Amino acid sequence: MNATLEMNDLSICGREMSENVPGRPGRGRRPAAEVRAAVLTAAGRILLRDGVRAVTFDRVATEAGASKTTLYKWWPSPGALAAEAYFVQSRPVLEFPDTGDVRTDLITQLSAFVRWLKDEGAEQPMSELVGAAQLDPELARAWSETYAQPRRELARERLRVAQRQGQLREDADLDIIVDQLWGACYHRLLVLKVPFDASIAARLVDHALYGSAPRGADREHDLGDRIESV
Repeated sequence: MNATLEMNDLSICGREMSENVPGRPGRGRRPAAEVRAAVLTAAGRILLRDGVRAVTFDRVATEAGASKTTLYKWWPSPGALAAEAYFVQSRPVLEFPDTGDVRTDLITQLSAFVRWLKDEGAEQPMSELVGAAQLDPELARAWSETYAQPRRELARERLRVAQRQGQLREDADLDIIVDQLWGACYHRLLVLKVPFDASIAARLVDHALYGSAPRGADREHDLGDRIESV
């Protein structure tokens, strides 16, 4: 009798464990990759529509049709989930083109970035995520690892291609170019809080690529003349 009860208990326990494994095939379960994609899509939709505070495990799990336990296993906090969801939502919009002309491609991508912020609802969530990351170490780490650094590497890779094609100097500081272009947008958005639109893209790119020296001027010669005159 006891042996029979123990076997029944083990059977029930095993069934519960099977049903609680996220993404396990069988019994109508979705694959883990499909569940994760659904969760990120739902979180991104909530983030862009209602802001970062609305991204809770309860709400995302309900909209994604997923277990809240699964979300706790995959993300350390709702903020970390929101950061990854932001990257997933933005990636198709902010892909780097490669037409062979780095100036054209940078203007195209930077214009898309500004439109994403100003016209497609990402400005407020971006501001909220960056602000919250200053006080939330987990969110700060997630923002860096799942959005800021991957986005930065995509930009550097496009610039490295331009270097190999001879469109940028071999000693060009690619990180400085990235800072000049996208950093200017973040500064206007988060610090100055002044209006700007996609028309800024060409001006930023031209200054980053060509500087502010007079066109056709020999900068080193001009600098030497000014030093001698002092």
